[in-house]
Amino acid sequence: MYRAFFVLLDIDAIDSACASSPLISRNRFNLLSFYDADHGPHDGSDLRAWLDAVLAEHGVTLAGGRVRLLAMPRVLGYGFNPISLYYAEHADGTLRALVAEVHNTFGEHHVYVLHDDGRPMDWRAARDKAKQFHVSPFFDRSGTYRFHVMPPEARVGLGIRLYDEAGGLRIATTVSGRRQPLSTRSIAIAACRVPLMTLKVTAAIHWQALKLWWRGARFHTRPEPRRPNRS
Repeated sequence: MYRAFFVLLDIDAIDSACASSPLISRNRFNLLSFYDADHGPHDGSDLRAWLDAVLAEHGVTLAGGRVRLLAMPRVLGYGFNPISLYYAEHADGTLRALVAEVHNTFGEHHVYVLHDDGRPMDWRAARDKAKQFHVSPFFDRSGTYRFHVMPPEARVGLGIRLYDEAGGLRIATTVSGRRQPLSTRSIAIAACRVPLMTLKVTAAIHWQALKLWWRGARFHTRPEPRRPNRS
């Protein structure tokens, strides 16, 4: 188990969220920073336009509804997000899509779009997606992810399990935490409790890989990313 913290931002109101404290900024260096180029199209362009286009490819329309992004911020300029999650709601307040953006340590990313063909989604239902993206050299690109997501209310929760083609569990990952208002106090406390958090996340990933290698785990060469990089 590793300690970490995330920010939950309305992607149409990132500037106002970052204005809540002098310790967080958008697209510039600070204790915590949110850089548009770390997410979505990864070119710094408008996140909302990108997400609406991705959802339209899957027959999902939000009619201007709210989209919130759960992601790790950069800490002192360094950032790495193993996974970012977009909660996409219709204007009527119902959940219409969950978009999981997965990153690996090679600078690559893949987007998994979870939806019910534009219909309102049940938060309680698990969602399955075929694995399409190389994350670890100790797992090949086969298998199926099962996503369990809690509504981001008093607590935030995300569970991901990877099953092999025979239905056997290969790995399970959970993110769970209590929500706090974004403020100077909450940022300072989080940064003190988990100093250099994003650097530690990257170091922990490599440390786990080293231990697996030492134990003789099978090594898989990194394949070329699939295109398009969303499914």
